[in-house]
Order: sequence, then C-alpha cells, then structure tokens
Amino acid sequence: MKRENSDKYGINMKRYCKEHEAWVEKTLREKGASKELLELHQEKIALLQHERLIHLIVVVMTVIGELFAADLALLHPESFPFGVILLLILTVLLGFYFAHYFFLENTTQHWYRIADEIRKEIKS
Repeated sequence: MKRENSDKYGINMKRYCKEHEAWVEKTLREKGASKELLELHQEKIALLQHERLIHLIVVVMTVIGELFAADLALLHPESFPFGVILLLILTVLLGFYFAHYFFLENTTQHWYRIADEIRKEIKS
C-alpha cells in the first residue's frame, strides 16, 4: 500500500469525509446497500468519533487556558502585556477549534443518517 506524501503530517479531514461520502453514494447507486458497505461505513464513523473526542478534549483544554489568560489579563495588571497577548492568541485559536469541532460533530451526525438509510435499504 503506497502512502501519499501529503498524508505525512496529517490528512485534510474535510476532503477525507467528502471523498468517503461520495464513495458511499456511488456504491449505493451502482451496487446498492450491503452489509459490507454498512460495516465499512460504521468503521469510518468510529474513526470520526475518535477524532471528535480528541478535538473535544483539546477544545476543553483550550477553554481552560483561555480562562487562565482572562484571569491573568483582568485580575493581575502586573502581567498586562503578556496576559492580553495570550488572551488574544487563545481566542483566535479557540475560534478555529470550535469551527473544526462543529464540522466534526455535524459530519458524524450526518453519517449516522447515512448508516440508517443503508440499514433501511438492506432490510427492504
């Protein structure tokens, strides 16, 4: 199995999810639903859930850091420049983390619906 060089430092999750959804839709159109398709899709859901959990932990830790920086900036005036700079940096970082976590959460829930549709098709 050849690994792409672009994957060396991580993958683009949005592209990864988009490619998987496109593959599932194509497979459903061409071959129909199957237990194998459902199993593979559920494996991908498990991977996405793991990614989502890790990002939830990172978001919570970043929020704790943000609260620490807010405390430093507002309640300890002697650390004024450092506290404010840290607060601004963590606020921007937190915005990006929230956006990515929002994407992961919504994609996971969307994939639950796809799995339900595959199950319905298998039963009928």
